[in-house]
Amino acid sequence: MTTPAHATQLQFGWEEWVSLPDLGLPAMKAKVDTGARTSALHATDIESFGAANAPQVRFMVHPIPGREDLVIPCSAPIVDRREVTSSNGEAEMRFVIGTTMTVNGQSWPIELTLTDRRGMASHMLLGRQALRDHITIVATDRFQQPQLNYEVYHSKVVREAAPNRALRIAVLSRENNYSTRRLVDEGEARGHTVEVIDTTRCYIAINALAPEVHYDGKRLPHYDAVIPRIGASITGYGSAVIRQFETIGTFCVNGSEGITASRDKLYAHQILARHRIGMPTTAFAASPKDTDNLIGLVGGAPLIVKLLESTQGKGVVLAETKKAAESVISAFRGLKASFLVQHFVKEAAGEDIRCLVIGSKVVAAMKRSGADGDFRSNLHQGGSASKVRITKEERETAQRAAKAFGLNMAGVDLLRSDSGPKVLEVNSSPGFEGIEKVSGKNITALLYDEIERRARPRPVRRRKSVKTGSAGF
Repeated sequence: MTTPAHATQLQFGWEEWVSLPDLGLPAMKAKVDTGARTSALHATDIESFGAANAPQVRFMVHPIPGREDLVIPCSAPIVDRREVTSSNGEAEMRFVIGTTMTVNGQSWPIELTLTDRRGMASHMLLGRQALRDHITIVATDRFQQPQLNYEVYHSKVVREAAPNRALRIAVLSRENNYSTRRLVDEGEARGHTVEVIDTTRCYIAINALAPEVHYDGKRLPHYDAVIPRIGASITGYGSAVIRQFETIGTFCVNGSEGITASRDKLYAHQILARHRIGMPTTAFAASPKDTDNLIGLVGGAPLIVKLLESTQGKGVVLAETKKAAESVISAFRGLKASFLVQHFVKEAAGEDIRCLVIGSKVVAAMKRSGADGDFRSNLHQGGSASKVRITKEERETAQRAAKAFGLNMAGVDLLRSDSGPKVLEVNSSPGFEGIEKVSGKNITALLYDEIERRARPRPVRRRKSVKTGSAGF
């Protein structure tokens, strides 16, 4: 970065094009005002966050005057908060941030106050502190320096060159377990603010103009991202809370539809079938008269009887004979429990493979083996885990399964059968402890890579003129 002390002399007119690369703003028109000490940037939705000893501020910038549809989210450390008197004599307390300004290849640090300049012709004002001694002012002219173009906001440049800004992230979790702690620690280590929110203590205000999520009597702030860790017992309510965040426009790592579908085992298998993804032959019936046909559809005993709401291997029974299968099915029906019947993949020998998918990639995998005498391989049921090398077909099957449910993060459980990989389950809230220890990979960091990529500003399509079809600048 070229410092002012070594900079070439520049001439500024009363209006110039500048770049603010640290904020992800490659082109801004700025009005030069030598009567003001500190520069100002038009910002909306201004809110502070972070630790008291290192506070930050997040805000939204509309870089193009008159284009309310183009919004760039920004964040920066707070340098100060001071009272500023505007040209019309009104005093206002404003956050002050430090950033880098670039003009014609030269860069130097400046301070900016954040304020709502809606309705003003210039969305940025340059004061004396930003001009320094190496700049002379030509007050009768404008654009003494090379002109930039707002077209840059409609290209890939904004996305590819966007800074890794600090994010405000909510983890929806009721448990202080390994996965929750890792999400907090890794996020804070990367400079983000991560808040753990008890899903059941959220409540939602539903209206067309300003949908909100409240928590413990206060409206929750806007989050850049939400990481759902929704327990099976609160799937319905948790999905409703996530839908509210989706309505607000928050990026949710896993959406409400994917979570709901993955938790409904019958619906989940129908989704897998619709996408032609291999799975054990599965049958479902409501009438007790259909027991024989139900058993026959999956190839007879031995077979698996599984409650639709089973989790972590609970509510899953292996019936080794037809008589045992009939007894289990009769017992489940007597309890008015919903269940399905599934072919038992004997050649899997009590082992399955957990593939962890983030984004569109399998980032890690482990083989889980059941405890002695137990066909279930769940670690919660005493199973063990070890490293495994998966095949190309297994990798593609896991990727397709996560995509079928629209999940950005998923634990896909596979069985190795004689006819290829079979998907047992798609978990929308996979744990990190076992797979991080076995694989030796920082899975949580890989998840944050995906969040940071998705939470960055995106190019906005230009608005078309109704009459001419040209760009509506």
